Amino acid sequence: METPVVTFDAVTFSYNEEAMALHDVNLSVNKGEYLAIVGKNGSGKSTLAKLINCLLTPQKGTVTVFGISTAEEKRVMEIRRKVGMVFQNPDNQIVASVVEEDVAFGPENLGIAPKEIRTRVDEALKAVGMYDERKRSPHMLSGGQKQRVAIAGILAMQPEVVVFDESTSMLDPRGRKDITDIMEMLNRTMGITVIHITHSMEEAMMADRVLVMEDGTCRMLMTPDEIFNLPIEELTALGLELPFTMEMAALLKQEGLNVPMGTDLNGLVDAICQL
Repeated sequence: METPVVTFDAVTFSYNEEAMALHDVNLSVNKGEYLAIVGKNGSGKSTLAKLINCLLTPQKGTVTVFGISTAEEKRVMEIRRKVGMVFQNPDNQIVASVVEEDVAFGPENLGIAPKEIRTRVDEALKAVGMYDERKRSPHMLSGGQKQRVAIAGILAMQPEVVVFDESTSMLDPRGRKDITDIMEMLNRTMGITVIHITHSMEEAMMADRVLVMEDGTCRMLMTPDEIFNLPIEELTALGLELPFTMEMAALLKQEGLNVPMGTDLNGLVDAICQL
């Protein structure tokens, strides 16, 4: 039986009386799962992420993380030890003037012994490919490198869940690829539950399941193949923009041609040639 690590039970949240950010949301995220959350601006994606990490608490309903209600104020830090969060702008998470000191900041606040901190920092920096930059100033790094340092800071606290809230949106294509490769490594190799909030349907293809948000509600929850086999009109109506190769593959499938979804440009050309 699959074990849920995050559960939303009839959760409602509003920033003001006029706009409902989330309405009656029900969701379970399983241990070891890679879940992508997509939807247009204002659909409720980031609000959902903040509710997981106790940055917000539900006004109605319950959010539980590893069986702990996020409304239990005395256990907020316990939840945050288990759930790390990587934000859109890495500069908002960098607090020290040297990379390795920044990565050590979280474990130090947890009261971890210095020798153990040294081990955790080195392992985390190696995991994200930033060990050789450990003595540099974070502010001298590229956007993608800064984001990797931010991820290393989370990994050093050894979380069981990592939430990426639009963490690739400010990066160039190479930087985005580096970060999504790390997400896959965390999930597939290290067994960490990954919740990836993104505008990119191409990035969402890597997930086990895709949650589509619309107007503060869970519009659909399916595998990537199920999502991308829906009519293009239905996807665009939800504000989802397909990458060129996926849009072309979807159009060809609608015409009765068996073209696999999720292929890159070369794979799409090969599939068309074989047909």
